[in-house]
Amino acid sequence: MIGLPEGITACLFDLDGVLTGTAELHKEAWKQTFDAFLAERDGDGFRPFTDHDYAEYVDGRPRLDGVRRFLASREIELPEGAGEDPVTAHTVYGLANKKNELVLHIITERGVNPYPGSVRYLEAVQRAGLAIAVVTSSANAATVLKAADLDRFAQARIDGLVIVKERLRGKPAPDSFLAGAQALGVKPKQAAVFEDALAGVEAGKAGEFGYVVGVDREGQAEELRAHGADVVVRDLAELLEQG
Repeated sequence: MIGLPEGITACLFDLDGVLTGTAELHKEAWKQTFDAFLAERDGDGFRPFTDHDYAEYVDGRPRLDGVRRFLASREIELPEGAGEDPVTAHTVYGLANKKNELVLHIITERGVNPYPGSVRYLEAVQRAGLAIAVVTSSANAATVLKAADLDRFAQARIDGLVIVKERLRGKPAPDSFLAGAQALGVKPKQAAVFEDALAGVEAGKAGEFGYVVGVDREGQAEELRAHGADVVVRDLAELLEQG
């Protein structure tokens, strides 16, 4: 048993923080990026990037949206720039490129470890015959899935590259999850969404999916419920124990 309601035939998994521990690597890269920018801009008295900032403005969102939302929260205006901006440029694209460079370096240096409970759950879902898609805002999803040996489970992948190519709205809009359901040939009511980010849970709720599982890695169970999670677990293996 996989702890899902009757009628669910597909599972749509976020990647970072749900299947792999890479959410912490992303948080670290964001903090390094924004703290360096803020220190250069404001000097020693700068207000650093916090865990709250990550959860509220960045986590689960496409990279550029995260930059825009965090800057807006500090009432900082920067030019948009362009995709080829160098990592030293004080533009939205420049900061996004700096963050991506940092997270790729961290991933290369430390590797990618899937959560053991998530692997057990993926195996159980696969045995049960449910379809599986990975739906993530990360543009590096293919690299992370391969490094974690999780690409063998995914029948479809909607990632940051697809979001840009198809001009989908990023989470908390439901577009990427809807695209994941479509790629698997199921209706939203037949699919369960698995998310650790508040924006991602909100996207699952907005898309009227059959079941929204909040994965609490950061001690924010109540916030996940408030944003639309039908159930909150600390690890996906808990769903197996629910029978």
